[in-house]
Amino acid sequence: MATKKIAHVLSDEQQVAAIAMRIKRAQGQLGAVARMLEEGRNCEEIVTQMSAVSKAVNTAAFTLISASLKECIVEDKSNSDAVTAQLQKLFLSLA
Repeated sequence: MATKKIAHVLSDEQQVAAIAMRIKRAQGQLGAVARMLEEGRNCEEIVTQMSAVSKAVNTAAFTLISASLKECIVEDKSNSDAVTAQLQKLFLSLA
């Protein structure tokens, strides 16, 4: 018998807006990395900018997962064990 995959869509509009803003910021930073490469900027500056992109994306992902976990466990206790296991896998995928 196949296991049914638990799906969750974040409903906290403030969290969604904050995550989207962080992703848009990372998108701009990534564009800056491409420009820096094309302009022949030094490696240290480029790596510093790439690090900022990475941190922004990871923070957005962790925020999304933690907000989803809160909603699933606090607001819907019916499948909290399954949701917790799935979200734990997502956390580990970022490690």
